Amino acid sequence: MREGVEDVRAGMGARVTTRIARPLVAASAVAVLGCVAACGGGGDGGSGAAAPDGKAAGSASRAGGRSADGERTRTPAEMSEGSEDAKDSRGTSGGGARKDDGSHTDGPHTDGPLTKAQLRKAALAAGDVKGFEVEESEGADLLGQSVPATPSKCRPIADMFLFSTDPVARAGVSRGVVPKDETNASVITFALLAYGSGEADEVMDGLRTAAEECTAYRHAGYDYKNVEAAADPRLGDESVAFRLLASIEGARVPAAYTVVRDGTTLVAFSSMNMLDADKIKVPAKLVEAQLAKLAKTTA
Repeated sequence: MREGVEDVRAGMGARVTTRIARPLVAASAVAVLGCVAACGGGGDGGSGAAAPDGKAAGSASRAGGRSADGERTRTPAEMSEGSEDAKDSRGTSGGGARKDDGSHTDGPHTDGPLTKAQLRKAALAAGDVKGFEVEESEGADLLGQSVPATPSKCRPIADMFLFSTDPVARAGVSRGVVPKDETNASVITFALLAYGSGEADEVMDGLRTAAEECTAYRHAGYDYKNVEAAADPRLGDESVAFRLLASIEGARVPAAYTVVRDGTTLVAFSSMNMLDADKIKVPAKLVEAQLAKLAKTTA
């Protein structure tokens, strides 16, 4: 009887702790998003000034801010807003690819980036994966902008914390995922990012190299360490996985990432867990379900 009571108490304690941990992780991510937004294109309004390690901070056209003529450029999240009915950079709409003579083929285009409307349709939603709740909630839309990291070789990893990349995604959507198991303190987010020809490949190359060479870095005022490549999940056209430990607002936040390229679209997942760092991982069933829905939606 006593053992049963202790088990109940332990379960209740785990649920209470989880309810505290999840908001802390979400708040940490939002804190970073706010700092990145304040930093702009490297903290200098996108002017391209040198970063602490001597590398250029990047042009405003990549990170957002002001261009040389003073015109404001858009961040990746802003670029994707309002693009549901817009044509992509190749002149194709969501209804088909454009032929050389200017007409459209039947069915969705296959060589250009997906629109935000298509990404929204392809993104996992509530009820799609058993055991998980997918939601559009405050703090879930974590599409940020590219900001310099120190050392610069870690920038691809640093940017992925808020699903930003260089080259910038043409369109993107992100969602939050919460395990229905109340003892699971994981906070999972994912993004679908659309790119032009060759751009998604470039992002994957950068992530793979950074995961192998980067061990620790500073980004947007926060420190990250224990960066290490994880086993390749071998999904999609190519994939990469890595882990790290973030120090945000006094909290230590372990995080795991899985990024998969499917044509010109990236499927990126992150999982953070302040209570169970040793077992932190991106659930394979979520990634596989998202890839399956993406393929079905865009077929």
